[in-house]
Amino acid sequence: MFRSLSVRNYRIWFVGALVSNIGAWMQATTQNWVVLTELTDTNAAAVGTTMALQFGPQLLLVPFSGAVADRFDRRKVLLVTQSLLMLLAFGLGALLVSGVAEIWHLYGFALALGIVNAFDTTSRQAFVSDLVGNDQLSNAVALNSASFNSARLVGPAVAGVLIAAVGSGWVFIINGFSFLAVLGALLLITARRVPPPATARRESQLRQLMAGFRYVRRRHDLLVIFVIVFLVGAFSMNFPVMSSTMAVEFGRGAGDYGLLSSILAIGSLSGALLSAKRPAARMRVVIISVGGIGIVSLIAAFMPTFWTFAATLVFLGLAISTMLTTANGFVQTTADPAVRGRVLALYMAILMGGTPIGAPLVGAAADALGARSTLIIGAIAALLAFAVGMTWLLTERGLRFHRDGWNWRVTHVGRPGLEDNPAQQSETLTAPISVLRRDPDLLGESAPQELPTGVIRVDPEPLDDTRDPDEEPDPDAAPAR
Repeated sequence: MFRSLSVRNYRIWFVGALVSNIGAWMQATTQNWVVLTELTDTNAAAVGTTMALQFGPQLLLVPFSGAVADRFDRRKVLLVTQSLLMLLAFGLGALLVSGVAEIWHLYGFALALGIVNAFDTTSRQAFVSDLVGNDQLSNAVALNSASFNSARLVGPAVAGVLIAAVGSGWVFIINGFSFLAVLGALLLITARRVPPPATARRESQLRQLMAGFRYVRRRHDLLVIFVIVFLVGAFSMNFPVMSSTMAVEFGRGAGDYGLLSSILAIGSLSGALLSAKRPAARMRVVIISVGGIGIVSLIAAFMPTFWTFAATLVFLGLAISTMLTTANGFVQTTADPAVRGRVLALYMAILMGGTPIGAPLVGAAADALGARSTLIIGAIAALLAFAVGMTWLLTERGLRFHRDGWNWRVTHVGRPGLEDNPAQQSETLTAPISVLRRDPDLLGESAPQELPTGVIRVDPEPLDDTRDPDEEPDPDAAPAR
């Protein structure tokens, strides 16, 4: 489960990022509570607007953030972005401590944070591949998610205590100091990324971006993941709106709002650690977990008390973390290294870029229809994403269910020539699609570009038709493959 921590550079990065992530969660929790209760009169739409401003740049800056992650030393990029994020935290904290902050100040800082994060997030996700080998990349991605969710377990609860003890402004200032940990880690890391070829560096931003689009367009499995994460990111993951409005719905304060985020993180951390234990990221896990998000969200919407609602958040966090960690790992481990940064930029843009669309709508629904409507909307979006994934399994993977009395068997498109005969199939849905495809012309269209899990690439070879069919086989010849 923790095998990637044996790598020195990744171990340093993991510790520094964990401290910084705790501070980031403290700031995110405080920011949304300030907007909802200090600068507005429990206006959920204002919280949604803040989220839209913070995550919108992820979508708009895709042509630049992906190219920066692919063309420049990601360690140096992160040194710049993390320094800027630290200065923004100090600036917003100073405004709140001095008592002059207004709602438009929060909007401006949210937009600035979004612009910096557009470059930081893409480079930070791709930076993991610079620290570990391909055989450990999936595990390292999962442990990154575990670090993120461990911070979510601690950060919001600490933020709730600090808001009551010292005031919201000081939480931002404390977060500013937490960036020193990740900056120190970046300075200690000795890994250096191999620069891209000179031809790639001479390509225009537009040509590089279009290369990423063309690559994703040929990968139908990635397209399905992008659709799933867009629907879930836009409508099912607006936790600041959901948690803050549900806390108010149950008559709770800042401490209990932070507690809800920490309870959600218990499930999220469990999902990330379980994903780290798996040998590789698989599509079926993404599809099953998004179905779980829909079911649990629907159950949570009808919980009658604060504590029963909080209990459902453990399972919601587990399902969401499993889906996001597995989807991220699948994208990173199967993308061609030459376009990995651009593919990750598209992935993060779709995941985060859905928030400017969904968050204001979910916030408006909370104001007009009540807090519980946010969970119902999230459930509908997740179940629709599940339907998209199942449709892909039934069409491209040829998923079939076979009943023999009380026994059920699940099959899919298997090895060439075996059709859908359950007696002859030996692969499961975890097999690489390069093995599963029958049509040689399509071989590799959606296949992993690297083979981090020890899979042997299967390439079609022409048959030798020169031998006389009546000729006796040569006993000394090598056996046919």
